[in-house]
Amino acid sequence: MIRPIRPAPSIRQSGGRKLYQQAAAAIAALIQRGDYRPGQRIPSERELAEEHKVSRPTIREALIALEVTGLIRSRHGSGIFVVDNPPADALMLSLDIGAFELTEARRLFEGEAAALAAVLIADADLEQLEALIADMERENREQVSGEHADREFHLVIARATQNSAIAGVIETLWDARYSSPLCAHMLERARSVGVQPRIDEHQVILKALRARDPAAARTAMRDHLARVIEGLLKATEIDTMERARAEVEGKRSELARRAAV
Repeated sequence: MIRPIRPAPSIRQSGGRKLYQQAAAAIAALIQRGDYRPGQRIPSERELAEEHKVSRPTIREALIALEVTGLIRSRHGSGIFVVDNPPADALMLSLDIGAFELTEARRLFEGEAAALAAVLIADADLEQLEALIADMERENREQVSGEHADREFHLVIARATQNSAIAGVIETLWDARYSSPLCAHMLERARSVGVQPRIDEHQVILKALRARDPAAARTAMRDHLARVIEGLLKATEIDTMERARAEVEGKRSELARRAAV
């Protein structure tokens, strides 16, 4: 008997759950109704993004959320599979914000904060920023866990706006990197593959602030955080890359066997 094809649960932009949460819930629903069975490999990011009509970063955050909650697991070089005994109530509503969404918000707020700081920043703040870049270099060399100097660099700029509301928002966004389980998991994955604070980009920001150039400071900060997003995309794409590499190696081995006949 042929089972009728049922549509995937729909995902809508709304003021309720975040989009990645909706995508994760939709994929979880497909698992729970048996479309993806225990031990089965689920479709690729690209296929899921097309099916659910969302971006690939949204799907990636959704898949990482499902992995954190124990519903799926990644096999290096093979893909992403439903666990053998998936929990019946694996919802990720408590995972909060993802790293892509958070960094996008930082790019918006910190870009404008840098522009305002360029007008108001004190010489002492500039000296502190220079010292913090040196601290970042040392932390990178020593592979220090956490982002202590990086965090303080951005908060010094936020406080240089002389607006406690702006400084408070930016500090809250930074703290969300650690309080959100999903974001913390994504950042840990990035660190595990060698992603570190970019010294040259921080130096460009400092140069714009020293020049008291609001437009250059805004651009430097926004460019820096855009590259942070790119770095997260690459870091969380490692499993996809390894799967593709394994598939290529498999085809190469098959061709070698055929050629030997």
